[in-house]
Amino acid sequence: MNFRQRFSGSKKQNAKPAGKDNPASVQLRRDSFQELKIRLHKKLIDRLDFSILTTLDRSVLRDQIKEVLEKLLLEEELFLSPENKERLIGEIQSETLGLGPIEQYMHDPDISDVLVNTYNQVYIERHGKLELTDTKFKDDNHLMQIIDRIVSQVGRRIDESSPMVDARLADGSRVNAIIPPLALDGPSLSIRRFRVNVLSMDDLLGNKSLTPPIVEVLKGMVKARLNVVISGGTGAGKTTLLNILSAYIPAEERIVTIEDSAELQLQQPHTVRLETRPPNIEGMGTITQRDLVRNSLRMRPDRIIIGEVRGPEIYDMLQAMNTGHDGSLTTIHANSTRDVLLRLETLMLLSGIDIPERGIRELISSAINVIIQITRYADGTRKVSSISEIVGMEVETITMQEIFRFEKTGVGNEGQILGNYRPTGIRPKFMDRLLRSGVRLPAELFSP
Repeated sequence: MNFRQRFSGSKKQNAKPAGKDNPASVQLRRDSFQELKIRLHKKLIDRLDFSILTTLDRSVLRDQIKEVLEKLLLEEELFLSPENKERLIGEIQSETLGLGPIEQYMHDPDISDVLVNTYNQVYIERHGKLELTDTKFKDDNHLMQIIDRIVSQVGRRIDESSPMVDARLADGSRVNAIIPPLALDGPSLSIRRFRVNVLSMDDLLGNKSLTPPIVEVLKGMVKARLNVVISGGTGAGKTTLLNILSAYIPAEERIVTIEDSAELQLQQPHTVRLETRPPNIEGMGTITQRDLVRNSLRMRPDRIIIGEVRGPEIYDMLQAMNTGHDGSLTTIHANSTRDVLLRLETLMLLSGIDIPERGIRELISSAINVIIQITRYADGTRKVSSISEIVGMEVETITMQEIFRFEKTGVGNEGQILGNYRPTGIRPKFMDRLLRSGVRLPAELFSP
């Protein structure tokens, strides 16, 4: 059976008995389509002038590739059905210019993560839930080609001597790749999508991630220049909330942002964005977050925003918060507001700073004012589950008081999380700072 017969879309070819396709015939058609795609892709490469590819607009390139492919189909007398023809051209365009089989997911705004476990297993996260797709790469080599294309664009390499890499796509999406011998089942690729349309506080209200009273308190905290830490697990929405809170910083203030991989999308005009640099091929030239935090102190910032603290930069960040750079914001991985304090202590000890434990706790309690916990629940929703204020020290312990909490009451018929946001009834100590900053909140906001 030739390709023309397989993909002509004629009634004779498409005729099949009632019922489901034989799995073997489905696999045959899939393999045949893959063979045709590979063959045409090779011929396309022979005809393209790669010396001018980088000078042309992407949309123009796609049109030219489509034109060449249509000529190739006519030359080989391959008359595909409209659906198969569109699919074939689209996949070859993605192979040539994009990320191959997973390129389609990079244009879907509802998809937040693309997770390639092996060449034949691809998951996506849509609306907070993981879904197994029917997308597959041809083999490990095919997946490696896509990984090489990604990392080479940012001047990195991945091979047996350097088998894992972090990179960033042109649209800002974060990429992690790991290959054998570290990945036992074959190359693995993880992509955290970069959101083009920035979420607003109204979006969080619409998603029931918080309530209007909580919004008013959060706005007041930012305007009153409180030092805020946002904590939560992976994918909980820490960076999203950080980005939204930064929108309440006055436009006349100078902001310096420091990130491992640039994700923040601040709208203020006076913003300086800094990003760490990994080592080069020779293992030299590393610029860490700690280096950037130290450098930012010489840049006359009004506020410092750190995408996520995860290492020795914690000491310099706390020092900055205590020496006139109040109003700073950052995120950290932790499961609860109390766990944040333990993690901060651990990071301080790991940083190699020779300070007694009590000194570390006093530094933390004097630097940080509020911890916001955001949680991702089983139904895919993200909610601000707790807002706690650090009020000082009692002997050897940092004391905190919870201001708002989300109380989970059960699970609905469709698996949705049920619960209510409740103030604890405690009037926060930072209310005096809010008043001095011109922020007046009604006492009813904190009534249980």
